[in-house]
Amino acid sequence: MRKKLTFSLMLFVFAVVSAAMLFASTVVLIVYKSGLLASLLKDVMELERYQREMGMGVNISPGVRLFIGLLEMMLFSIVMALALTWFFGRRALDPLRKVIDATRQVAAGDFNVRVQLKGVGELQELSQSFNKMAQELASIETMRGDFINNMSHEIKTPLMSLRGFAKLLRDGDLTPGEREEYLNIIITEAERLAALSTKTLTLSKYEHVEILADRAPFRLDEQIRRTVALAEPLWAAKEIDADVELEEVTFNGNEDLTQQIWLNLLDNAVKFSPRGGKIHIRLRRQSDRIVFTIQDQGIGMGSQEQARCFDKFYQSDASHANAGNGLGLAIVKRIVELHGGSVEVRSAPGQGSTFTVYLSCPG
Repeated sequence: MRKKLTFSLMLFVFAVVSAAMLFASTVVLIVYKSGLLASLLKDVMELERYQREMGMGVNISPGVRLFIGLLEMMLFSIVMALALTWFFGRRALDPLRKVIDATRQVAAGDFNVRVQLKGVGELQELSQSFNKMAQELASIETMRGDFINNMSHEIKTPLMSLRGFAKLLRDGDLTPGEREEYLNIIITEAERLAALSTKTLTLSKYEHVEILADRAPFRLDEQIRRTVALAEPLWAAKEIDADVELEEVTFNGNEDLTQQIWLNLLDNAVKFSPRGGKIHIRLRRQSDRIVFTIQDQGIGMGSQEQARCFDKFYQSDASHANAGNGLGLAIVKRIVELHGGSVEVRSAPGQGSTFTVYLSCPG
């Protein structure tokens, strides 16, 4: 492919330069045929007659002189065309060769390669686009590795737990209290696996949806109020105080999907809040958008954790001490985006986290 490209470009440059030189020769010939050189030729003939009388040289007719001159110009044109073709062809193909070599490295799995092209704006734009592509591919490769590791961990842990407690139940010699405790653990781990499967399928489904169907107006404040009441066993078990202030807001969207937003955000806030803590939930309308915030008094997050908290299977708690599978916030982000909105987080270590959801709501 590279040889074909080189040959094509060099042939193009050669044709352009040759055409330019031949055009110049043609102009000279036309000027001669038009008679504009007649006076010049007359002076040349007088000079030749004088040279013959003085024995100073050989008589060559003006026509022959002009023909020889044109041949020399054509020969010069061909030589210049070849030289310029080689020079410009080599210079023009140099950036393309760099991009081709870098592309082959990327295809081989090296996403750290970068190109720095200098010259016209198009080459610099090509360089920037290539580097951005390589950076995105490197990020995707990192996320793929993290996905495999996290998914393996999330599946392996409950399976090992199930196997261990099942063996204990099979061996016998257990008190009724121990037997009930082990059965409850098995049920909990099975539910965890079921939740993981459900959330994975849910996220996969939403990721492949581009146009959101089944939109209808509904009271968003009432939906959030019902969601808080539904999750009461979660925050009541940790003696958490839920401070809720909701303005009356009507939103046009998919009611089933939006409920997943509030459930996952509330579950996340309860999970990281200390016992006896407080959660603040607010809903208000600002001109042409709806703003929902939920603030907890949990452990908070650093800048790196905030940048990745919406990634699939990412958990800021590396020890996985808190129940969860790292899919809740990813689902939240995708559903919000399907509704044309955005979600952001503000947090600091030891100072809790505040998640804010923005939904468009034209007046």
